[in-house]
Amino acid sequence: MSSSRSTSEDAEEQYTEYYVDATDEHDEDEQDPDYEDDEELEEDDMGVDIFEGEDEFHDAEEGNIQLLLQLASNNDDDDEEEEGAEEAGEATEGSQSPDAEEDAGEGRRTGLLSRRQVLDFLRRSNLGHLFGGEDQDDEQFVWGGRYRMRRRRRPSDQDFPKVPSEKGRELMNSGIFGANDVRLSPISSRKRLARRILDRELGIGDRASRKVNQNAMAQSMIPTTDAEMIINYEDNVYSGQFSDDGNFFFACVKDMKVRMYDTSNPYSWRHYKTVPFTFGSWTLTDASLSPDNKWLAYTSIQSNVCLAPTDPNDTGDPYMLSLNDHNRGGWRGGFGIFSIRFSGDGRELVAGTNANSIVVYDIESRRVLHTIEGHDNDVNAVCFADKSSPHILYSGSDDATIKVWDRRSMGDGREAGAFVGHIEGLTYLDSKNDGRFLLSNGKDQSMKLWDLKMMYTTARFEELDPRQYTRYSEFDYRWGRFDDADWFAHPHDNSLVTFRGHKVLRTLIRCHFSPPGSTNSRYVYTGSHDGKVYVYNMDATIAAVIDVKKTTTEASPPRNMSGGRGFYDGRGFPGWSTIVRDASWHPTAPFIAASSLNGWDNSMGTVTVHSYNEASLDEGEPKMGTGYNEKLQPMSDMRTSRDSDEEEDDEDDDTDF
Repeated sequence: MSSSRSTSEDAEEQYTEYYVDATDEHDEDEQDPDYEDDEELEEDDMGVDIFEGEDEFHDAEEGNIQLLLQLASNNDDDDEEEEGAEEAGEATEGSQSPDAEEDAGEGRRTGLLSRRQVLDFLRRSNLGHLFGGEDQDDEQFVWGGRYRMRRRRRPSDQDFPKVPSEKGRELMNSGIFGANDVRLSPISSRKRLARRILDRELGIGDRASRKVNQNAMAQSMIPTTDAEMIINYEDNVYSGQFSDDGNFFFACVKDMKVRMYDTSNPYSWRHYKTVPFTFGSWTLTDASLSPDNKWLAYTSIQSNVCLAPTDPNDTGDPYMLSLNDHNRGGWRGGFGIFSIRFSGDGRELVAGTNANSIVVYDIESRRVLHTIEGHDNDVNAVCFADKSSPHILYSGSDDATIKVWDRRSMGDGREAGAFVGHIEGLTYLDSKNDGRFLLSNGKDQSMKLWDLKMMYTTARFEELDPRQYTRYSEFDYRWGRFDDADWFAHPHDNSLVTFRGHKVLRTLIRCHFSPPGSTNSRYVYTGSHDGKVYVYNMDATIAAVIDVKKTTTEASPPRNMSGGRGFYDGRGFPGWSTIVRDASWHPTAPFIAASSLNGWDNSMGTVTVHSYNEASLDEGEPKMGTGYNEKLQPMSDMRTSRDSDEEEDDEDDDTDF
């Protein structure tokens, strides 16, 4: 963190900071304002506006917000600046010399923002297009007035974990995560794949060699950027996952509805059901399928869980389960749920909440079994170590720790162990479902692989006190940008491999292990704030990048999906951005479905389906990249119908004239 760097390190490179004096007629409470009763917003969506108000977005002329930008000229460090601010605050009113006035001006330190933060704020206020595109470097802008330069250390490649990772390479060679290609032929990977397909069709080799050949084929077929289809929604898509057998896909959308699709034929999807979350708050946050695929549990930022049957013939209302055992905060409860999971036997639900707690709920008896405040901050993710076992589970929190819990001994409220290594909060956890390996995504812009055999015991965790290194972070991922100069290796990191390259900003971005059936468990992958899906080898090298932003930008704009934002329909307009929040790899076919926040101001959403393609040439029907609405009706047909209606209206107008 910046506080841990020495003064000599801070004096190596210069950059400009800007002072912003922001006043608002609405005073903010000392508690997190995201979850007030009247205005319950998800933590990771508050990035659209750094000031709390009653509207989702604020126009520039609304509200009593005053921004004072002042650029100081001294080279004092942070401590001296704070002392100067205190002295200026104690100065008496009245006439002052110019120097005194200057010092007093520098004392106005309410809300210290850097140039980057100011520009990020303008972008979130729909003013970012005035300064260029989303990816333009903020440091290129020059602001008038006096300025203060401060030298700062810039990280080198030696500061970050080594790539390729030696431990990751050992795992790749162990056979746990796929197999290495032992064929030393100099032919290209495409020709090598074609040769393997030929060997399979001819039945060459014994049973064992044919299985090895099949696995090698599977792990070499990584989906590409070109999308098979693009499903468009009028609101953000926060989560989307295939079932374990690949016959089912669900999409959780911010409009409080879950869309269910039949994907038994991965090349031909069919929408068959939509279920609502009645009286949900802000957005749907998570969903989980029961082990038998008969029930879907989905959540919002309140303490109730919706339980809906997946049977298309069952059109009844979803069941509502309350995880609030103290009846706090009225019907909606006193907390919101960020993560929900079925146990391996389907009898229990485990939830992570913004009340720093893990809740265990018995479905049959409809009662809360345990509510454990096991973290110092929001619990953003929970998962089981093995879907076939209900005993060991994990929880990941904004306190930058992962706790390991034994379901059989949770009554005493003590964890069985812990993992440390992230220096910012966690956004997601995924298990390999083997009772051993765990994957996490963190706001420190890294993904980490963990081994249950290397966890710290509770006693060791308390002895090390790893929170002392991360407790006072000031980074806000919802609207800020993580500075690599603030990154450091945690002194007690007990992870196996660290993956870097993707961006975890604005929202709780998710990561996953690739499935054994379609990839031979070879990879890990994650969404990213820059609109891409990153696929990593286990040695932390990048195996592939799927550019969702590129494929959605190049697609024909669905004009009927503008949601009243016709002015923003031109996707070439600067500021169009894509955030891939979730991705799901089909368990038996080379497909990845990416769930994204899309649009000029991320106001819409998409699910893009990417498959393995050797070339971008498309001769089939429907054509690749075809757009569909949420019910899988082709957007082109809808546009053609609408254009015909418009032409008829024009003819009528001409006739009247």
